[in-house]
Amino acid sequence: MDTARTATLIAATITTGLISGLFYAFSVAVMPGLARGGDKTLVETMQNINKAILNGWFILAYLGAPLLTAATLVLHATDPDTHDAIVPLAAALVAYVATMAITARVNIPLNNALEQAGSPEHTDTTTAHTTRTTYETPWNRANTWRTGLTTVSLVLLSYSLALH
Repeated sequence: MDTARTATLIAATITTGLISGLFYAFSVAVMPGLARGGDKTLVETMQNINKAILNGWFILAYLGAPLLTAATLVLHATDPDTHDAIVPLAAALVAYVATMAITARVNIPLNNALEQAGSPEHTDTTTAHTTRTTYETPWNRANTWRTGLTTVSLVLLSYSLALH
């Protein structure tokens, strides 16, 4: 049982770290880089990223992180010797689930609306600018929250790992 607890905790920490790093990279490099470009560039690039990110590796980490954290929490809750990890594991799970809620309520609808806007090469400058301004600020704000929450989750998982 100790091996299962350790393995799921390590896997939860790694997958959460991957997602936290992805959101962080968008916060500090991708979106600031796109902010320097034109409206059509941002719209087209984000449309392409939104298509490319829907792949098995992303889904494995994105959904694996909370599932592995929940499994780790259950395994720790069933062993009285590891109850000291229950609170940080539960908090890590809550922080990650909050990230998923933000993604579902803000980022995905914005991504869908961006896709519905159509190809920027077939739109005029005003439409591209409106599409960008409707998308960029709320998406960045939500991503900042996702970055913070997944980082909190990662720290709590790392702390739980240190308790082992």
